Amino acid sequence: MGVQPALNALRGSATWLGALDILVVAYLIYRLLLLVRGTRAWQILGGLGTLLLALFLSDRLQLNTLNWLLRQIVPLGPVAIVILFYPELRHALEEFGPRFWSRGLGLINREDVGEMIDAVVAAVSVLAAHRTGALLVFERQTGLDEVIATGIALDAQVSAELLESIFYKGTALHDGAVVIRQGKVVAAACVLPLTDRPRVDGAIHTRHKAAIGMSENSDAVVVVVSEETGTISLAIDGKLVRPLTEERLRERLNALLQPADISSGLGHIRTRGLRPVRRSRRPAVRKSPPTGSPR
Repeated sequence: MGVQPALNALRGSATWLGALDILVVAYLIYRLLLLVRGTRAWQILGGLGTLLLALFLSDRLQLNTLNWLLRQIVPLGPVAIVILFYPELRHALEEFGPRFWSRGLGLINREDVGEMIDAVVAAVSVLAAHRTGALLVFERQTGLDEVIATGIALDAQVSAELLESIFYKGTALHDGAVVIRQGKVVAAACVLPLTDRPRVDGAIHTRHKAAIGMSENSDAVVVVVSEETGTISLAIDGKLVRPLTEERLRERLNALLQPADISSGLGHIRTRGLRPVRRSRRPAVRKSPPTGSPR
């Protein structure tokens, strides 16, 4: 059967096309709700719904003055929506942009990624044991040039010793985030955007808010070490997962950063199975630092 006869057959099945149309629209609405859930946009949607309800009720109850006033606002709706939902619209376009088709096409092979993850986990374990705060951002498909520009360029190979030295409290680079791109520390002391989520757990401090904000504005994976408790956390897709043990952190990073995970055709690794933020009642596990590590 040729292409044109096949298309004609599809057009002739009105019921099938109608069902497909409904499913596509339902999926788009579902994805939109996932994007705005838990963000400021969710509250804005509630305000818009209240405005439309007031417009409907004022018309039915013949409140002419109120109805006229609300009708003057309605023509400004499209412009207002673009302004109010700019971050969410940008994130949605990024999801369906070139990143959607090129996910996982990194230039670093699996062995190098494994060595990098081992170095990061070793450094994070030492930092957590000493309750030294740290922020590590792993760039994926979304470019982080704007964030890198706020820090100090390094372009150094990732190693446990380098990361421990950067976040050592006596150095000038310890305050800020490290950005890792293709197995290299490209910059340190970088400034990350804070989350604008209205409701955040009071136990989450500035370092963790920056990690959540970075993961909300990009597909980056962010590892956080708490200075107060030594807890290791991971931020991805606007969600914070903690506490993580050394082995659990290694498993998460391998699942999120290994290029083979995407080449299998499964697409972008989601946060399925990640637990929401909970305050741990158990103290962080303390480990003895290796010889020569910063104290």
